[in-house]
Amino acid sequence: MTARNKSPQVRLGTCSWSTDDWVGRVYAPGTPSTELITQYARRFTTVEIDATFYAVPRASTVDGWRDRTPDGFLFAAKAPQTITHEKFLVDCGGELNAFLTALARLGGKLGPILLQFPYFARKTGVTQEMFLERLVPFLDAAPRDEYSFVVEVRNKQWLTEALFEPLHERRVSLALLDHPWMPRPPAQLAPDGLFTGPLAYIRWLGDRYGIEKITKTWGEPVIDRRRDLESWVPAIKAALDRQLPVFGYVNNHYSGHAPHDVALLEGLLGLA
Repeated sequence: MTARNKSPQVRLGTCSWSTDDWVGRVYAPGTPSTELITQYARRFTTVEIDATFYAVPRASTVDGWRDRTPDGFLFAAKAPQTITHEKFLVDCGGELNAFLTALARLGGKLGPILLQFPYFARKTGVTQEMFLERLVPFLDAAPRDEYSFVVEVRNKQWLTEALFEPLHERRVSLALLDHPWMPRPPAQLAPDGLFTGPLAYIRWLGDRYGIEKITKTWGEPVIDRRRDLESWVPAIKAALDRQLPVFGYVNNHYSGHAPHDVALLEGLLGLA
């Protein structure tokens, strides 16, 4: 393993940390599940919590995350699907409050909050206008002075000024995605080349269905992603030129082994 990324501006990690296939590779053999985050935090400076998408964590669970990681480590957290999918931003103030109250126990270790939305295909009947009619009031009511919210959409047709402008006005960042449904990096930035919020948030997701035809274990890469990661370097450097902190997270479905891709990206950025 390489040394932990020491850059104060660039934090790179993975989407979740509790992957059994990493034991014996990223983690020492026999590591109990409660200690995985401790070993993870010796290598990385941030992680994206996937579990919060499915349920609000218990206070004791959040306390464990906080107490088993060093000072300076940051957790990004996915908002519960109850908010983004089931209630679709309507009448979900109670759910948002419960979620933020739980995550607040992380204290200074809490990083961005990701609002991950589904791909609103045409057959769903959800238009960009309908989406914004719900998103804007939700963001206006959210405690944006206390928390950093990030919005992710998976419809490339929605990457227009109609979305960029309200996010920019509210200083909410748009998540940039490496995903088969989305365009390559430069096209995901606002037309004037500016990011919409106070930080850059990048997710390397890959093709879940495509890679699972090759492998369903996540202990080694099965796809060479060097050229794909190279294409993201200019976007990351553009964020750094604007003094924006960068949060980047790689999913196992990207190449088959997310820690390998983080190390590769660190090398491309001169951080390893």
